[in-house]
Amino acid sequence: MRVGKNPAKALKTVPQPARVTVALITYIPVLSGYYAQSLDVLKVCLNSIWENTREPYDLLVFDNASCAEVRDYLNEQHRQGKIQYLVLADKNMGKAGAWNFIFGAAPGEVIAYADSDVYFYPGWLAAHLEVLDDFPQVGMVTGMPMWTPHEFSTATVAWAERTPGVQVQRGRYLSWEDYWRHARSLGAEEAKARAHYEANEVLCLLAGEKRYYIGAAHFQFVSPKSALQSVLPVPSRRPMGEVRLLDIALNEKGYLRLTTPDWWVQHLGNTLEASIPAEAVATSSASRRGPGFWRLPPVQRLLRGLHHFTFEKLSRS
Repeated sequence: MRVGKNPAKALKTVPQPARVTVALITYIPVLSGYYAQSLDVLKVCLNSIWENTREPYDLLVFDNASCAEVRDYLNEQHRQGKIQYLVLADKNMGKAGAWNFIFGAAPGEVIAYADSDVYFYPGWLAAHLEVLDDFPQVGMVTGMPMWTPHEFSTATVAWAERTPGVQVQRGRYLSWEDYWRHARSLGAEEAKARAHYEANEVLCLLAGEKRYYIGAAHFQFVSPKSALQSVLPVPSRRPMGEVRLLDIALNEKGYLRLTTPDWWVQHLGNTLEASIPAEAVATSSASRRGPGFWRLPPVQRLLRGLHHFTFEKLSRS
């Protein structure tokens, strides 16, 4: 039986969501091995959002069954009002599974997605929104200059070739320094990266005086929510490995996929060795490097192989 009148009925308004929902997926099952610095990386990522975003936004974090230490940290940030929406999954739904939730539930008109190992530079959101405002057909914008496989951006090329005032440029428009800066963060070997760089041309879209690289990356992008919802659900059968299906689906829908010519974000990876401001690293409690022997490439390969083997066995159990 109800006693009295619900006081909420007297309220005449409710807070409205911001235009942009910034969304992250976290998955840090342990704080050792491959993930030893991942919580520190996450802290740097979140601090860069809080400190370098001037436009209104809501922050949504989807935790894909991380360990207790990570969840304690996220819960504390939520209690402090720094995270507006915190979702704690009891099992790893995979990246695509988390995307399906985020793309369907995010309250904003625009979704600014990133993995939890991305650093955001001042002005990053305004730069992304400018591209969305200039090109209503855009489905994904990534905030850094980079090469991406051409087959996932055929709709962008086709649109540019039939649109007056827009050109497609092919050639060596991406500098080696920009290419290597990102490839290095992915753990690439320099010799192999150089060979790939020299063997592949870059596609650019030129509209007036503005040039963008054709393509986008699924580790970080800003998109209209309507575009992302038009391709739901993204098939989710593995924790990782099928994320290209999002690229394929948006391309098949005819959406443009672009990256900016300037560095607005930086992929960090699982360590804090990327080229980011020193004060950003100082905000975390990153572990110090171990003895030089343990950083020798052969030793690192052996340890990574052993870790991957034991991680798979423990995960299956």
